[in-house]
Amino acid sequence: MEDILKEHGACGVGFIAHLKNQKSHVILEQALTSLGCMEHRGACSADDESGDGAGIMTQIPWDLFKADLPDLNPLTTGVGMLFLPDDDKLDAEARRVIEDVVAMEGRCRIVGWREVPVVKDVVGPLARENEPRVVQVFVEHLEGVQGAELEREMFILRKLIEKEKTQRISALGGDPADFYVCTMSNRTIVYKGMLRSLAVGQFFRDLKNPAYTTAFAVYHRRFSTNTTPKWPLAQPMRVLGHNGEINTLQGNLNWVASREHSLTAPVWHGREEELLPLCNAAESDSANLDHMAELLMRSGVAATQALMVLVPEAYRNHPDLQKDYPEVVDFYEFYEGLQEGWDGPALLVFSDGDRVGARLDRNGLRPARYWLTDDDLVYVASEVGVLDDVLTNVHNVVRKGRLGPGQMISADLVEGVFKENVQIAREVATEHPYREWLSTSSRLAELAPPGGYLEEPQMGAAEVLRLQSANGFSQEDSSMVIEGMAAAAAEPTYCMGDDIPLPVLSARPHMLADYFKQRFAQVTNPAIDPLREGLVMSLAVRLGKRGNLLQPGPGAYSQLLLESPVMLEGELAAVCSSSGLRTQAFGLHYSSGAPGALEAALHALCADVEAAVRAGCEVVVLSDRAEGEELDVGRPPLPTLLAVGAVHHHLIRTGLRTETSIIAETAQAFSTHHIAVLVGYGAHAVVPYLAFETCRQWRASPRTASLIKSGKLPDVSTRDAQKNYKKALEKGILKILSKMGISLLSCYHGAQIFEIYGLGKEVVDLAFRGSVSRIGGMSLADLQREAESFWVKGFPEKAMSKLEDYGFIQSRPRGEYHANNQQMSKLLHKAIGLGDRGSAPQEAYEAYRAHFEASPAHVLRDCLELVPVGAPVPIEEVEPAADILRRFCTGGMSLGAISRETHETIAIAMNRIGGKSNSGEGGEDPVRWDVVRDADASGVSATFPYLRGLRDGDIATSRIKQVASGRFGVTPQFLVNADQLEIKIAQGAKPGEGGQLPGKKVSPYIANLRRSKPGVPLISPPPHHDIYSIEDLAQLIFDLHQVAPTSKVSVKLVAQAGIGTVASGVAKANADVIQISGHDGGTGASPVSSIKHAGGPIEMGLAETHQALTEKGLRERVLLRVDGGMRSGRDVLVAAALGGDEYGFGTVAMIATGCIMARVCHTNNCPVGVASQREELRARFPGAPADLVNYFAFVAEEVRAGLAALGLRSLDELVGRADLLRQRDLPLAKTVGLDLSYITAFAGAVRPSSERLTQEVHSNGPQLDDELLADEEVAAAIREEGTVHRKLAIANTDRTALGRVGGAIARLHGDSGFAGTVSLELEGSAGQSFAAFIVAGMKVHLTGEANDYVGKGMAGGEVVIRPPPGSRFAAEDASLVGNTCLYGATGGRLFVNGRAGERFAVRNSMAEAVVEGVGDHCCEYMTGGAVVCLGTAGRNVAAGMTGGLGYFYDADGNFPDKVNTEIVAIQRVGTLAGEQQLRKLMEDHAALTGSARAAALLADWQAALGKFWQLVPPSEANTPEASKAIAERGAARTAVAA
Repeated sequence: MEDILKEHGACGVGFIAHLKNQKSHVILEQALTSLGCMEHRGACSADDESGDGAGIMTQIPWDLFKADLPDLNPLTTGVGMLFLPDDDKLDAEARRVIEDVVAMEGRCRIVGWREVPVVKDVVGPLARENEPRVVQVFVEHLEGVQGAELEREMFILRKLIEKEKTQRISALGGDPADFYVCTMSNRTIVYKGMLRSLAVGQFFRDLKNPAYTTAFAVYHRRFSTNTTPKWPLAQPMRVLGHNGEINTLQGNLNWVASREHSLTAPVWHGREEELLPLCNAAESDSANLDHMAELLMRSGVAATQALMVLVPEAYRNHPDLQKDYPEVVDFYEFYEGLQEGWDGPALLVFSDGDRVGARLDRNGLRPARYWLTDDDLVYVASEVGVLDDVLTNVHNVVRKGRLGPGQMISADLVEGVFKENVQIAREVATEHPYREWLSTSSRLAELAPPGGYLEEPQMGAAEVLRLQSANGFSQEDSSMVIEGMAAAAAEPTYCMGDDIPLPVLSARPHMLADYFKQRFAQVTNPAIDPLREGLVMSLAVRLGKRGNLLQPGPGAYSQLLLESPVMLEGELAAVCSSSGLRTQAFGLHYSSGAPGALEAALHALCADVEAAVRAGCEVVVLSDRAEGEELDVGRPPLPTLLAVGAVHHHLIRTGLRTETSIIAETAQAFSTHHIAVLVGYGAHAVVPYLAFETCRQWRASPRTASLIKSGKLPDVSTRDAQKNYKKALEKGILKILSKMGISLLSCYHGAQIFEIYGLGKEVVDLAFRGSVSRIGGMSLADLQREAESFWVKGFPEKAMSKLEDYGFIQSRPRGEYHANNQQMSKLLHKAIGLGDRGSAPQEAYEAYRAHFEASPAHVLRDCLELVPVGAPVPIEEVEPAADILRRFCTGGMSLGAISRETHETIAIAMNRIGGKSNSGEGGEDPVRWDVVRDADASGVSATFPYLRGLRDGDIATSRIKQVASGRFGVTPQFLVNADQLEIKIAQGAKPGEGGQLPGKKVSPYIANLRRSKPGVPLISPPPHHDIYSIEDLAQLIFDLHQVAPTSKVSVKLVAQAGIGTVASGVAKANADVIQISGHDGGTGASPVSSIKHAGGPIEMGLAETHQALTEKGLRERVLLRVDGGMRSGRDVLVAAALGGDEYGFGTVAMIATGCIMARVCHTNNCPVGVASQREELRARFPGAPADLVNYFAFVAEEVRAGLAALGLRSLDELVGRADLLRQRDLPLAKTVGLDLSYITAFAGAVRPSSERLTQEVHSNGPQLDDELLADEEVAAAIREEGTVHRKLAIANTDRTALGRVGGAIARLHGDSGFAGTVSLELEGSAGQSFAAFIVAGMKVHLTGEANDYVGKGMAGGEVVIRPPPGSRFAAEDASLVGNTCLYGATGGRLFVNGRAGERFAVRNSMAEAVVEGVGDHCCEYMTGGAVVCLGTAGRNVAAGMTGGLGYFYDADGNFPDKVNTEIVAIQRVGTLAGEQQLRKLMEDHAALTGSARAAALLADWQAALGKFWQLVPPSEANTPEASKAIAERGAARTAVAA
């Protein structure tokens, strides 16, 4: 996993192919031009010259090679494209390796070598350090073998070379990775390197040679978050060009390693072992996926089928699939039993030499556009406009389209035909009788009918209590978690973050799963949305042995399909008795007491399971049920997670893992996290029998009956309580999958997507091999003591009446330590003089500090101490407090989560000290951007009458303004009024999830700021809509720099292993600031499992980020801000030593304004009005700006005193000096194995931190908008609200065009106050984010096409997009704009005479739009405005739509099947107001775009009107456009008035 975490990337890809297989040099030239036009989708290293990688795959240019080797036989010769070490001795040895392998093979001969001519001057300095020698070798088959058989021979040769090189190059002291075979094939060749796009054609002279001809070219530009130049990582690979991220890689590699010895096929003639290993964890996800695709293709599987097997589409819940190609369902179901998917966002361009094609992932999270010409050329690219010929080639283009989620296209150069997804899927799915082949398997529902819940408790209440206590349950777990889920069918929600000690630091025993933190997607791949896009997700899993992937057929396997990994007791019994699968149970209890007993029991268990599997056991049941009728104090169970992991990895090592499946029958699992960890480490299914029994006991208890009778609880039956609990578990598991961007549990299974905090190497190597555990911790002996300490709790001297309350969630007097406790808040309030009473003497703050010094260690920094560099210095020589205070920031707390009083008080205080507050998600009231001029002597202002302690000169603006996934309140005016714009990728308390604001907190004021409806809950989508990848984040950073060129852009990340790699990419993406947040950050509302089990310690995240950026030469590009549980000056000093330049304070800032840690933020009932929108509670708000100023003054002086004691005079001298930290000799209750050396490693010297504080804003460079704004007539029109018209050409490299113009207008006139007109007429292919953030008064007409994010964040104005005159394709069938258009729009109108991609109008607040067709997820999360679609729509329309109206034309009569009706109603247009709104928009559309479709519908209006559907969310149900009753009432009132 450590190797995997070092490699992330995303890219721009495409291909050009001639359908008739006509070779030309022009195709190569066009591919190189296209590659150059996607330079912005890649990145460079710290030297700004060494590209992350670019390359091109073509047919082999035999004519070119024959100039050097005239006797080449193209039919029987393969060409090896080689990277050889740049060392004479190693180069010679590498060539000998090839010669020896070819000679040993005996069926081929080398006919020649060729030095590939290159121009070294175009290689950047960093890439040059590792530049290989590029050589070609030509190998001829001695027996005249051709075609597919020759490709297999070349494949075997390459595999043998790779094995041989490892030993021989290493023996000479070289790195085997420097000897790399790019391709060895008779059909294709790859030219690639660590180059910029434009440098590919310059570096390889062959590519400029007219003799280089090809009928296709695949091109690729890489944006890698690993900045170490590695030439082999450039793409294309051998058969694939991959733009994306495989999120399940660790699991995929585990499963490949487990099954590779059983993969056989006749075409290999018994030589399969020579192909092993198939994959390599040290290589990238793209390389490993390429290995598997290549294996399938070389084994005789068609390229299209191989991609369908490895990257399956979401075939369930798919109306179009069921209508157009239902045969494919059986294909996918059959192959699920042979091969788990490689899941994650991906655009895959592929070729086997005869066919070239493209495949998009099941979620459609990469852009892919294609177009066909009359002269038989097919073009596919991540962007349109890469040839800048949309106008000049208009008469030749006959078709334009896009790849939708899970779709594929293929150019078959053998048959000379272009195939789209439906045709490909049908051909592949009907090649074999897959339904018949499936008949040997069955479904659990056929054995155990759904709903087979036990109706009565199976144990006595006292027995259950003992068993719960012995297995680690606390009172919170039973009452808050399990019973809450049983009552509400949802995970419990809580607030304020996780402020208890890490389990390894705690003196209290913890369940083993608590040492694991869920990983989550950030930047390099997106989280997905289980709430609104759950149709692409599945919890299905299979029991039984896997078949042979290379020999599918009848009887390939016999399996049992489960719809969920959460099994009932009766379902397990049915599996054991009736499934036909050979099943064996293994008890987990062992004899305690003796040292090593747990370890010995684990090894014995593994041996027993191995023997059973070798004997044919297909289902292994690991059970911790009691061995007899009574619990035995001397026979505790092994931790189930430890047992599952140990067995899983033992079977992988023995090559048996795919021969069986594992079910965990356990009392030790009750939460979503417990189930996820068990599945992640190998369990196919879990039977949480004690949790189900707890549900039954709860429902049967008199207390529950009384609460139901009084109406305080819903009336649920015993069956429903268990059903609700199971449903809540399943919803929670889907959310955990989605955080990492994984759609299928079958892909998550065994993927080990966790990191470990507090387990030692021997534990990890035994049961969790491959997982990251960087700080050591518990040994097997330690775990034995912890397991046994739990078990004895089930044998108390006195009968138990209730469970112990550990206080892990809620603070309890005798429970676990919470850092944010009421004593701490009282001490702080006294020190700062809460309520503007003036700060107390220093002694009061010293009492606050002493409180923490006397507290137990709860975070890693508590285990560290700072070492002085010398004698203390006089404090007078230390930098002044003012310089320290400017480094302080507050966290991104949204107005809505906290009250207006709290939010504005914090902002005013931070502005007073020269620090920065953060708006959080939700926008900001413009009144806060003006300086207070009316404060009276008592500190009251008429502008802010609800605040106290104000003075003239105060300003309530948040200098940092947040741009989060919901885009609430994000307008051009908001953006240009920021000193800094923060892109919120993740939140410490719930990384991988969007924000949530309960409806009762959405007051009219909050709703107005957020452009939403009062009382309607606001759920932000997970961060994926315009940050699909690192290059899309780079685009968003570019957007913000474009609209607000003087504002710095920060990116907020959350600590986890691999964050240094991610941060490297963010730095290269042109961010100014990177913020690292810890897992213990606060939140207004979040699921408990997210608060507790996701994200990592801030010390680890900051240390890794600083080290990685320093190592890669990127540290000076960005300022590092750190937040997460910061409370004191000591915290600041440690953070500085670890590399932090600025320091964020969140929860403690709320406490300093009056919070008393009631921990009811999520309920809207905060007793002191800090986190409530209820006016009567807000009136109790006690704080004033001076309170927070006093607190920060104390902290700054503590920092000064600390620096003086260390012998330092400024923070500049401390920042990055991790070598001044050492691990304290601090005895821990659980282990002596904690090792913090990773944190204290010194990364190297960096420049003074203060230079990064004052660094200039990163520039986008010269832009099209700059030319416009430099035009004096345009500038005058903006200044004086006049009128101006301009005509311009535009290209795909003109990104965020007109956003800067919009920002300039908004800065002077606001979002909607501009009374002038700026009319712009453009021609060409617009780049990403065209017309983003434009404002009222701007009229933009584009003739041509556009890419993703058209109209993003637009606040007003008009955008019209139409195809060029003379276009031969039907506009209504052509993709004219890309994905995610109108994202977060707050006004304006968009008219597109063509189709749009996925997620059209997502989070649209007030814009109106007409479009000719849309992809999946249209109107998702929409809160206002109107959308008219005149053509077909994809799936999941209106998911999460809480405002606005949709009008959809339905010629085929199947539109209702595509609507997500969870919120919206679907009805015909039944009111005059609704009809008028629709018709007016269509008339405008026809007039502005020339739409033939709109004109035809308007010509026969009544017939057309009857085929429109209107989508109406509840907030619009009583509007005249949607409600006949309201419309009639309004008409009656009008008549009476008349």
